[in-house]
Amino acid sequence: MPAEHRPGLRVTPGVVIPEAELRWRFSRSSGPGGQGVNTADSRVELVWDAARSAALSAVQRERVLERLSGRLVDGVLTIAASETRAQLRNREAARARLVALVAEALRPPAPPRRATKPTRGSKERRLTSKKQRTDVKRLRRPPTD
Repeated sequence: MPAEHRPGLRVTPGVVIPEAELRWRFSRSSGPGGQGVNTADSRVELVWDAARSAALSAVQRERVLERLSGRLVDGVLTIAASETRAQLRNREAARARLVALVAEALRPPAPPRRATKPTRGSKERRLTSKKQRTDVKRLRRPPTD
């Protein structure tokens, strides 16, 4: 389907990356393909400029840029796919990988852990089991005369 007819890439219910923001590059793939590997451009690179994307709010953009900082080059995310022999399946794999990466980056941070203390009962149970283990090991020792 031509890019102008596709609605876009749905990442979350509120975030849809327009097809116009996605750029594709194709090249020859290594790996499976038989004789066709030398003639078909089945390797796919999907390029998305996260820093300039209109699909993200300012907060979302900041979160994506921070969490994907190791994968971004000047705010641009590149995903390569060459698992299959068919360019179309590699395109779908790249799209799915982009959705998964961006959805994970957009997830709100987990709430901070509340520090807790062990209860008195758990401390006592721990010490009791340690004493029992000590007794077992003491009984295994050779007798001292």
